[in-house]
Amino acid sequence: MTFRFSKSNDWANFKASKNVRGRVRGVYCLLIHLPSDQRIVVGALGRKEFKRGYYVYVGSAMGGVEQRVRRHKSSQKKLRWHVDYLLARSEILASIAIHSNSKRTECETVEALSACEDAAFPVPRFGSSGCRCCSHLLYFGDADPPMITEMLMMHLSMLKSTYPRTFD
Repeated sequence: MTFRFSKSNDWANFKASKNVRGRVRGVYCLLIHLPSDQRIVVGALGRKEFKRGYYVYVGSAMGGVEQRVRRHKSSQKKLRWHVDYLLARSEILASIAIHSNSKRTECETVEALSACEDAAFPVPRFGSSGCRCCSHLLYFGDADPPMITEMLMMHLSMLKSTYPRTFD
């Protein structure tokens, strides 16, 4: 399931958010399921404890959101980002994209999602080594995935520059 978000001036901003290769820039959220408690070595962060359940990872892709999400979904990739280490042992259930030219939107998205009920930051500095955020990984425990997706949609729609839009 893939949800996409666009700026409020949809077509004008959609065109403006493309980079020189014609790829759409922006921020993405991955809804991830980890089937069991695990200890995972996460690059320079070292060995971390992950509880079974549902996670949301927020990242940015100024080189192309669709390409980045496709890479994350691939099982054949070099482990480069913190999330790659988690994804090697988990499954992506859904992805949500927010078209944006600003990397700051990534941090604004994390801030908005941290207001969701039961959201917690399980691993400090996960995915946030380039900013001041606590983490770009949120944990929702064993909450129902459709409920998590609905909460995400609601909180993301409150960001002043986005509104939900679904594409197949």
